[in-house]
Amino acid sequence: MHHFQVRISHKFKKLGSRDAAQSLWEHACRWTHPVSPRRILATIDRAELERLREQYPYRPNARKINAYEDAAYWVGVNVKRVQDLWLDRSPPLKILDLGCGPGYFLYLCRLFGHEGLGLDPDDEPFFRGITQFFDVRRVIARIHLQTPLPDLGKKFDLVTGHRVCFHRIGRAESGEWLEWLQPDWEFFINDIRTRFLKPGGRLLLEFNRRQDGSSFFTDEWRAFFESQGARIFRWKALLAADPNRRPQFKQTS
Repeated sequence: MHHFQVRISHKFKKLGSRDAAQSLWEHACRWTHPVSPRRILATIDRAELERLREQYPYRPNARKINAYEDAAYWVGVNVKRVQDLWLDRSPPLKILDLGCGPGYFLYLCRLFGHEGLGLDPDDEPFFRGITQFFDVRRVIARIHLQTPLPDLGKKFDLVTGHRVCFHRIGRAESGEWLEWLQPDWEFFINDIRTRFLKPGGRLLLEFNRRQDGSSFFTDEWRAFFESQGARIFRWKALLAADPNRRPQFKQTS
């Protein structure tokens, strides 16, 4: 009985948290402009994805939990990303996706009329095959500490980074990630703002949770990103090209 009460108490605390309230708000906003994952899945030859996986098997020690041939799962994930940025109902945008991986996000963006470009290292042969399958254009490059991104010859309405991990530069003996410091993030954000964003553009960074399950946004990191003009929502930080302008997830014009 005591264990049950503890579980119920934990659930109520979670429901009362800011993260839970924001999660409910996200679901409500998506409900106002539904997108059918099933219709998007119908555009993908899933048998071809399975053939690609056979052609490019898992690398030794690769995390099989990220089964990128599972189109149903990844279309579902990226439908939510598209909805949260209102890309299903905005005018055509030019989008740069940092760490584009297999290209699901940019594939969906194209279905909604946007022009996308990915940037990623060429470490994973399967990603090479699947981005070609999706006809997703990408630039082969790696994001390095305090180093400008390669010149792409154009600017974008939206720059995205999903499940950001390029800020991880190694592991401590304890197993904790060694990450960029504030000056490193300042350099990166300034590089994106000055060289890659159009005047009304936005930068979205979506972070993984920390190893203990907590948010990336400690009080210190939340204060830092807000000092850079970010709007923080759950595990995402949205920044405008102009640091003095409040960015909007819902930007349909």
